[in-house]
Amino acid sequence: MWTFAGSDLKYRLTLRVAAVSALCFAAISAYFLVDADRRVHARIDNVAEITAKSLAMQQSRALWGHTPPNFPDLDLVTTYVMTPGLCVAYRGNDGNIVQRSCVGPPSGASEPPWLFTAFYRTLFDPGREAVRPVPGQDGTRIGDTIAWVDPDVLTEEAWHEAGRLMTALLITLPLLCALVYAALARALRPTQLIRTGLERITAGDLAARLPPFDLAELSAIRDVFNQLAERLASALAERNELTRRLIALQDEERRHLARELHDEFGQSLAAIRALTASTRQTAAQDCPALLSECDAIARTATGMMETLRGALFRLRPPDVEELGLAASLDGLVAGWNGRTRGKPRFELKLAGDVEDLPAAIGDNLYRVAQEALTNAAKHAEATAVVLRLATRDGPTDGESAGEVEQKIEKQIELVVEDDGRASERAVKSGMGLLGMRERVASLGGQLTFESRAGLGAVLRVVIPVAATARAGSEQRLAGQNLSEQNVSEQNLPKTECAA
Repeated sequence: MWTFAGSDLKYRLTLRVAAVSALCFAAISAYFLVDADRRVHARIDNVAEITAKSLAMQQSRALWGHTPPNFPDLDLVTTYVMTPGLCVAYRGNDGNIVQRSCVGPPSGASEPPWLFTAFYRTLFDPGREAVRPVPGQDGTRIGDTIAWVDPDVLTEEAWHEAGRLMTALLITLPLLCALVYAALARALRPTQLIRTGLERITAGDLAARLPPFDLAELSAIRDVFNQLAERLASALAERNELTRRLIALQDEERRHLARELHDEFGQSLAAIRALTASTRQTAAQDCPALLSECDAIARTATGMMETLRGALFRLRPPDVEELGLAASLDGLVAGWNGRTRGKPRFELKLAGDVEDLPAAIGDNLYRVAQEALTNAAKHAEATAVVLRLATRDGPTDGESAGEVEQKIEKQIELVVEDDGRASERAVKSGMGLLGMRERVASLGGQLTFESRAGLGAVLRVVIPVAATARAGSEQRLAGQNLSEQNVSEQNLPKTECAA
């Protein structure tokens, strides 16, 4: 069978049907040719038998004197049995032809192609003779009757029959292929729906479901597809719920650690600076030689205080819900620019209403931006980093599996683009990108990371706003519960670190 790479199923099946049909036509043609040859040979055998009997009767009558002695008289036989191309002859015992009668080919006969003539005469024996003995009065053989058909006439008749079959094939085969292709196209039309459903599943739309089909095979595929989509959706929901709880626990642990550092180390450093100042005043009066050591202690305490402030800022950033996402990101970018000593490398671009967002989205977007800027500055060694935050319209209502999906009013998009050198090893093995993916997945969003050789990298985050409102409330509730559990552990007074 013929097969072509890249051809669709309908085309392949149609070619197979055409090939099978052509083989069937060829078999039918061969059967007709064999049957026609068998009938021709049976006919000439009958003609030879009839001629032999007729000549035997003529011999008997001639001996008894009932008829004039005109033996053999083949005209009495050929008048009734002769057909175009048929020849009848009488051969004596000496092997010589005594009389022969032939009928010429039919008028208007066309000569078949030489290739068909050679093929037909190779497979069959169109000139085969039928010989029957003519018995005498005493039962001895007095001669033989011979009957045969002109091979050219038989070949022309076979070509005529084959031509009729080929004409029928040329008319029927294209029509059959067209009908088969149309029937297959109609029967396989549901495969487009299956392909569309698989593409939606691949794109992350686990609400995709297939409708019922008429064919039993496609219905079985539909049942398996819908069960798989339901299980994937359930598994994804469970994973997102677990991720939300883990992130809430992680954020609360960071807040707890920040409080411990602020209350314990902050107060200790403040006390060290106060004691250093008091010691310096005493040394200035009693032992001026200790002033340099006191100043060194004060500078060391001040440096530790600055380091503590940076750690506290990373562990517990400004409250995004109170300051707003835009102000928090602006402060984050300004903080990074401040570390570059007058060479700003970070830029923030806002578009749309980015303030009216659920608290969970703002908190997680801030964490994602914080991690992305840290990776771009420390690992990629970027000289220019652009952070874009914008809102855009999302998809409208949709209906799937008999349930109406929640409407997504808008989407929030965060893009961090840098010109640094991205390390594939760091990207694949680093925990920063994994943590960002978990945060985005817990909100029902998508994160893509593209590393461009020589052009830096692009991090893109898209989160549906309405779809994450409920997730955000659950995450805040989980964080609130964890906070209430840890309130009893916070017995130390909270004193702000002095500069």
